[in-house]
Amino acid sequence: MQQNLDSDAALLWEDVMALLAARDDLNQSIIAMIDSCVPTSMDDDSFHVSTTLAFAQRKISQHAPIIEECLEQASFQHLRFVVDLVKDTRAVRVASEVSPEELSRLAAQTNPTPPKPLPVPTVQQIREENMAYTEQLAEELSQRDSRLTFERFVAGEENRLALEAAKQVANGYNKSYNPLFIYGKSGLGKTHLLRAIQNYIARNDPSRRCIYRAAADFVDEYVQAATDRSSVSASSNMSARYQNVDVLIIDDIQNMMTAGGTIRFFFKTFNTLMDHNKQIVLAADRSPSQLGMGESKFDERDTSRMDSGLSVSIQVPDYELKLNLINAFYDRMRTDATEEHIEGVVGTIPEELRRLMADRAGTNIRVIEGFVQSCLMQANRRERSGQSISRADIIEIAGQKWPTGQHIVTVDHIQRIVEKFYDVAHADLIGSKRNKELMEARHVGIWLTRELTDNTLAEIGKKFGGRTHATVKHSIAWVDDYKKRDRIFHDRIETLRDSIVDAT
Repeated sequence: MQQNLDSDAALLWEDVMALLAARDDLNQSIIAMIDSCVPTSMDDDSFHVSTTLAFAQRKISQHAPIIEECLEQASFQHLRFVVDLVKDTRAVRVASEVSPEELSRLAAQTNPTPPKPLPVPTVQQIREENMAYTEQLAEELSQRDSRLTFERFVAGEENRLALEAAKQVANGYNKSYNPLFIYGKSGLGKTHLLRAIQNYIARNDPSRRCIYRAAADFVDEYVQAATDRSSVSASSNMSARYQNVDVLIIDDIQNMMTAGGTIRFFFKTFNTLMDHNKQIVLAADRSPSQLGMGESKFDERDTSRMDSGLSVSIQVPDYELKLNLINAFYDRMRTDATEEHIEGVVGTIPEELRRLMADRAGTNIRVIEGFVQSCLMQANRRERSGQSISRADIIEIAGQKWPTGQHIVTVDHIQRIVEKFYDVAHADLIGSKRNKELMEARHVGIWLTRELTDNTLAEIGKKFGGRTHATVKHSIAWVDDYKKRDRIFHDRIETLRDSIVDAT
């Protein structure tokens, strides 16, 4: 018989979340995904929750046995755990509706003991620091980055979880997303989200001190401070500046990978901010665990700290999201051109041609934006001569943005890229060892060779240690199947494919 959702199911779900939070075999990002679900129904055999995100449904379902174990522990009976995907009909909001009771509970969880007070700076130090910070912030917000807001971010299934997490961090209510780590290949919108957090705070809560830095600039700043002989306090001044912020945002943190001194300084700052419940937001082109691979100076302790809050990926856009992006860029560029009196951009592209643009577009959102601008300029030129932009125009511009057939990819080059990505030796990649990490790298290498070269299956087998025709076919089928089942693996393959093509 169906139970009353407002009583038994809701109370049981609270107990289950408390049990999950106490486990050591679930990381915080998974717990945060589970906690975002809404209990919807419960009967004698099953317990249903719902989510609006297909990615979250897939990831949570993978942990169903653990959740069912906690359900049985809380309800004293076995219940099958089901995650239902529902359509999100709500408008996207930046502010969260959180009750005072929920805020008190969250504060008790995230800050059980008051932090030790930071050293109190002098009045002169505060005046100088605030003046420098104000001038820096005004300069940043006066440039193009001020347009990178949540309102201008185009959302889809591939990036919605990262968008919602960024909004939670921006409004300051959700302290459990700390640090927030956003990762994905270049050009998918990570920097847009980081700048959107900064812009939201500057406009809506300027009392919260927020600093955005690209990792390369952070490294340069540290090196300059460490080698500045004109002031014995240069390094300590930099330390004070970063340890007294409320929100620290570091973009492209993979660019810190070989800077050992900067990494040590950064994690000293990281620990101080975390101890005082300050927010940290990081972005990279790979996951925290992948940052520790190869010759990186990030060790396991560093990567585990970066992964201790919420780590969420932005995935490559599918056709639907590319079409939404093209339509959004198209409308926005025409509006901006009209308002700012920019000539040469106010052209008209019919809807059917915009669908063709989405079909021809690659996955890098920055390149897609430039593609739309090029098409608008071509449409404007055609209209001035009494014509309209054509399919041939779109195809030609797309070919210039995403050329094909110009590079020769070799098996040796593919193997080098795969070996570097997975941090495996060449002898192991083509050898007979069969541990999990090597097997995935070997399967992927064979699949990429089949996709990007004209080698026969027999030739590929020879290049990968003399493997048989059947073994090569098995590797190709394994990757094809895994790509369909795991979107993160799909994105990993696309990242490797792009790096191989771009580097040749």
